[in-house]
Amino acid sequence: MSSTEPTRLLLMRHAEVEESYHHIFGGRIDMNLSQRGHGQAEKLAQFLRTRTIDAIYSSPMKRVQQTVAPVLKNGLSQSITPDLREVDFGDWTGMNWREVARKFNLLTHEWLDHIERGITPNGETGPQFRRRVEPCLQQIIKNHPNQTVAIFCHGGVIRMILSILLHIPLPRTNMFEVEYASVSQIALHPQHAEIELLNLAPWRDI
Repeated sequence: MSSTEPTRLLLMRHAEVEESYHHIFGGRIDMNLSQRGHGQAEKLAQFLRTRTIDAIYSSPMKRVQQTVAPVLKNGLSQSITPDLREVDFGDWTGMNWREVARKFNLLTHEWLDHIERGITPNGETGPQFRRRVEPCLQQIIKNHPNQTVAIFCHGGVIRMILSILLHIPLPRTNMFEVEYASVSQIALHPQHAEIELLNLAPWRDI
């Protein structure tokens, strides 16, 4: 690849999880994909066969490993990276949006603000979350100059990566949808990051 090519990151969220975990703060719960989610993962793998991928990094959590599994059938290998696991929601873990709103008297659509400000009891704060993800992200970028890297992870992690690369506060990433089994592509130029693809879900959009 030419040295003039930017480093590209393909950010993939895991596919749909088991129905019993829909609309809850899953975080550190190590849940499986739903049957529909496995189908989404297959569609995502088919889409990625059209792309040249030089390296794959992934969260160790089951929902991510089950999403990346069809991609690895293409003969690719992965680096499982613990710091790409989802944000820890602390006492919110396992609760749905309504329960959190009632118990903690919070507006749950402002959940990113609550994380950033450390309002989630016993959970990661925004700064703690960033201190976990950013060194991992920078090492990946350093390891693969001018290459294309696939990162399989979680919605919260993708939002944090966008926050870091686009130099915007974490709560501002609520302007982006991050769908199950979606792809967002970021090109890293010397002076700026460019969004080339945002929230493409092959099972839905292609």
